[in-house]
Amino acid sequence: MWEVAPSFRLLRSNTAHPVHRPWTDQVRPRMVAAGLDRGWLSELIPPTGYVPDFLNPAPAGPAPTPAAEWEAIRASPADRVRQDLDHLARHQGNLGPRLRTLRADPQTHLAKVTEEIETYWELALAPYWARIRAVLDADILHRARTVAEHGAGRLFNDLHTTVSWDDNALLMTRRKQPLTRKTAGTGLLLIPSAFTGPGLRTRTTLPDPPQLVYPARGVGSIWNARPAPRADALAAVLGRSRTLLLAELDTPASTTQLAHRTGLSPAGVSQYLTALRNVGLVSAHRAGRSVLYARTMAAETLLKAASA
Repeated sequence: MWEVAPSFRLLRSNTAHPVHRPWTDQVRPRMVAAGLDRGWLSELIPPTGYVPDFLNPAPAGPAPTPAAEWEAIRASPADRVRQDLDHLARHQGNLGPRLRTLRADPQTHLAKVTEEIETYWELALAPYWARIRAVLDADILHRARTVAEHGAGRLFNDLHTTVSWDDNALLMTRRKQPLTRKTAGTGLLLIPSAFTGPGLRTRTTLPDPPQLVYPARGVGSIWNARPAPRADALAAVLGRSRTLLLAELDTPASTTQLAHRTGLSPAGVSQYLTALRNVGLVSAHRAGRSVLYARTMAAETLLKAASA
């Protein structure tokens, strides 16, 4: 969920982001066509400032599924939702019509909110999740190794320019309110993000542990074109047409788009994609009336090995 709000905010900004422009150029038209720029998320996620804490529930593990996070949002206590919406109103001046109904009846309307989040996820993030997740996992591996070899102090001092470790205190500059052990839950969750931008984001909601969200390492190369695989080597395993389709899926595409780009028939493309999906090399994601196909982490690993 920490990728949902900042990515949605970026799409609505209509700015040419130096890193994420390839992604925004593809996703923004789909978001507008689906009406997401004028739905629940458009009121819950303002252009700047505070985002309600209930949209970022404390994860139950290191890699919660989207469905688990949506379920956690739906289970948010009504008092928690109203408190967060009141806080949002103080930041924004007022609540829009949808958020006033959400405040009046959180249990009923949180289901509608999560339905819209699911729609956004499917058209904006899920088709690209293999790339995003690879960057996040690489960051976590780097941080874990830093802790193992040099200790927590090195980890925090290397995390962000506004964070430092001083003996037994974690110092955060530019934070308006102090974060003490009495005002935060036990522990600390560090969450890398591809879309959060250059700054830090925090969530402090008792009894959950505080969440500190920081820009992941390697985001600058997230949308770079992948090296072309050795088609002959991989074709010997998968077949020429399936290999061609995997190579073309450097960005998510529909059956029609793939047929046009490869010269294969739409029926043939559909058949090959089904076979690739059945073995976990391709995933399918609903985007309005279209279905976008994307490479999975397994396919990225296979292509990387074939390119070596």
